[in-house]
Amino acid sequence: VQLVESGGGSVQTGGSLSLSCVASGRTFASHITGWFRQAPGKDREFVATIRWPDRKEVYADSAKGRFTITTENDGNTVTLQIANLKPEDTAVYYCAALDGPIVATVASDYDYWGQGTQVTVSS
Repeated sequence: VQLVESGGGSVQTGGSLSLSCVASGRTFASHITGWFRQAPGKDREFVATIRWPDRKEVYADSAKGRFTITTENDGNTVTLQIANLKPEDTAVYYCAALDGPIVATVASDYDYWGQGTQVTVSS
């Protein structure tokens, strides 16, 4: 499975961004796609994940309310919308995927990773 992220950039506090992850090469009918982020000097942090085909969503507590994960195209396009961006949202955002129906929030459970996209929020 190959994952390609896009949509990162530099925004001011209070702005919004939409990050996209496009997957190819999937063979399982049920699969999971998640978003993680890693700020400089910090561990990779779970943000949100979504399951195909039932579109079950799971969010980190810190992401509830401002982050929205959606999917389309048979689950192969996953979008993370971020509203009311804050400087602490600055990080590299990674798309990750795993095969099967078991939802996971731990990075080590994911088998496939994208290259990451930088989000920088200035005050």
